[in-house]
Amino acid sequence: MKVAVISDIHDNAHNLVMFFEQVKKYDVEKIIFLGDFAGAAIAGLLCASPIPVFAIWGNNDGDKTLITKFSLGKDSNLEIGLDIFDTIELDSRKIFLSHYPMLAKSMARSGDFDAVFYGHNHEKHKESIEKCLVLNPGEIGAYKTGIASFAIYDTQTNEAEIIEIENAITTNTQESQEKFKQIKYEFNKQKGHQF
Repeated sequence: MKVAVISDIHDNAHNLVMFFEQVKKYDVEKIIFLGDFAGAAIAGLLCASPIPVFAIWGNNDGDKTLITKFSLGKDSNLEIGLDIFDTIELDSRKIFLSHYPMLAKSMARSGDFDAVFYGHNHEKHKESIEKCLVLNPGEIGAYKTGIASFAIYDTQTNEAEIIEIENAITTNTQESQEKFKQIKYEFNKQKGHQF
C-alpha cells in the first residue's frame, strides 16, 4: 500500500490543493496528517478528500471542536486521533505517529515500530534507526522553510520518498519578514514596550 504523509498545513489551502492534485500520480490509498491544521477551513478540505485521511493533533490547530464536528460529518473522509501522537497498523506495519520530533527517535529505538512519522519543526528528514524508518515529510504550508513537501510511504518496502509540491506558494519571503518586523515594531511602540 502507498500512503501519503503530510504535516504542518498552517492554513495554506493553496498548497493543500496542489498536494491533492500531485498525489494523484502515486496511487495512494491513505493520507496521514501529522497535525497543525491552523484552522477549520483546512479540515473542511481534508473531509472532502477522495482519499481517506487519518490525522493527529498538533500544537497549532485552531478550533478543535469545530474541526472534530467536521470530521464526524456524514460524508467526511477525515478521521482524527485523540492526541498529538497515535499508533496505527497498515499492511502489518506498526507505525508511530507524533506531531513532535522529540518522541520520534526514542520510539524508533524501542523496537516496537517499523516506522515513525513526525512533524512540527517543518524540516524534511528521513533516516533509519535500528531498521525503523524515521520520517518527517516537511511542511505543506511552506511557512517556515519556504518549501512545501510531502512523503510517499510504501508499506511493502518500508521506504519513503520526500517530494516537493509543484506550484506551491509561501508567505515566508524577505518582503513579508521585513513587513512583519515593521508591524511588530509599530505595535510595540504604540503599547509603550521597551526595545
